[in-house]
Amino acid sequence: TGMDALTHAVESYIGGSNTKETTQASLDAVKLIHENLFEAYTNPSNIDARANMQKASYFAGVAFSRAYVGYVHCVAHTLGGFYNVPHGLANAVILPHVLDQYGVAAEVKLSQLADHLSLTAKGESISNKAKAFIQLIKDMNLKMNIPTQIDGVLDKDIPAMVKRALAEGNPLYPVPQIWGEKEMEKIYRIIQK
Repeated sequence: TGMDALTHAVESYIGGSNTKETTQASLDAVKLIHENLFEAYTNPSNIDARANMQKASYFAGVAFSRAYVGYVHCVAHTLGGFYNVPHGLANAVILPHVLDQYGVAAEVKLSQLADHLSLTAKGESISNKAKAFIQLIKDMNLKMNIPTQIDGVLDKDIPAMVKRALAEGNPLYPVPQIWGEKEMEKIYRIIQK
């Protein structure tokens, strides 16, 4: 659920429908999650960390209620519908892969998130900052034993899932880059175990 909240915050932030308020809510959520999620995960008796995660979840909800989400959610919804994959798990697995595939289209905003968390040295390139933020997500997943792929995704289901994901995302979600069937299928192939 913490990585689900992070997905809400990141997808809201990198999308094209932000307001001053949703931008700030996303930034607040990302920072709180970065500072508290692993502690809340490993030490459930830490009430402060858990309270901060509740606050982060709220901020992320405020952000995506107005600024929407993106392709991570489109894919996660199909995995839930076809295979009952828990939504938060699906988002956690998919998020770094989608951000990688956006490439240059999301680099500036991802670099801003890296700066917000002080992940890189001053003067680092935008590209390296964006990569550092994506690596942070991969590292968080690894620390919490979240896999990099989803078991049981069947080849025969991928065409239908691609169509459903695109029907949900296009043109509703203000994603950094518009994808077609080829790009969407690539994500399913990357997460397929």
